[in-house]
Amino acid sequence: MHRLFAALPVPDHIADRLDPLSVEIYGARWRRREHYHITLCFYGKVDGETAHAIADELENIDSPALELNLDGVGWFGRREPRALYARIAENEALTALATECRKIARKFDVKLGQDPFLPHITLAYCNQTPIEAARAWSEDFQILNSDGFLVDAFHLYESFTGHKRQSRYVAQADYRLGA
Repeated sequence: MHRLFAALPVPDHIADRLDPLSVEIYGARWRRREHYHITLCFYGKVDGETAHAIADELENIDSPALELNLDGVGWFGRREPRALYARIAENEALTALATECRKIARKFDVKLGQDPFLPHITLAYCNQTPIEAARAWSEDFQILNSDGFLVDAFHLYESFTGHKRQSRYVAQADYRLGA
């Protein structure tokens, strides 16, 4: 079985902007910068045949290169934060690309979560983090923004669970945007 997701890489100069957000918060496990990405579609665990079929179908996506911007921060979880993230500003081409990736999942009967697409970069996973701590962090860093940054490729990543639940992401296929 392969645990797959399609995602955009985060350029180093944007990762540099995100690193200072990793402050001491109870229960927060901060992601290493090499884990930063913008998920387009999480396919989850699929067999080898389906993995190859998804990889082949992603090759057919025709999307322009994307000009993206950081636009604040937030957290997932209403009563107890599950994750802290940097938000990506609304972008029609990005939403269209994510929609195409999700169509491929449905084509191969891959179950998707019901959450609407919210472009973001996960910065930390939370465990018993008080809502007040997430709120204070969000207020401190809500002004996060960036000039536009160009993304001209996306990848099909495989996630491998590592030591102490730290995953390792390996790009299994690369796809050009705006080619």
